[in-house]
Amino acid sequence: MINVEVQHCGNSILISATGELDEDAEEVLQRVLDHVTVDERELLVDLHAVEAMNVDGLHHLLRLHRRAEDMHLRVLVTGWQPQPQRCMATVAGIPGPRAATGERYALAGFRRLLKEKAQRARDHSDFADGWLPLV
Repeated sequence: MINVEVQHCGNSILISATGELDEDAEEVLQRVLDHVTVDERELLVDLHAVEAMNVDGLHHLLRLHRRAEDMHLRVLVTGWQPQPQRCMATVAGIPGPRAATGERYALAGFRRLLKEKAQRARDHSDFADGWLPLV
């Protein structure tokens, strides 16, 4: 379960997330942008307190990012913890302790790669065993 605190600071929106970024995160993350004003230009997502993420959570984060960009917000995601970075690296096919996926997340091409591979992982998951593990 993920919780978010939203702060409006001038022309920026700060989302501070805590908990697990998983299949339950979609509704919470999508509601974040419901009250964006025309003056806001940046979305900062702070993941310092998110210690676990699975493929669904990554998919929801990518969807939030795309929706924010569609609203002409500049998006910055910061505070990547080790497990979420490993999850991204595994999905992207570049596993390893020094994969630096948090820095790569800012690149549109890397986000597109993640989106495609995350969707494939979801499409090929074994629903009998429940959803995908936290990788």
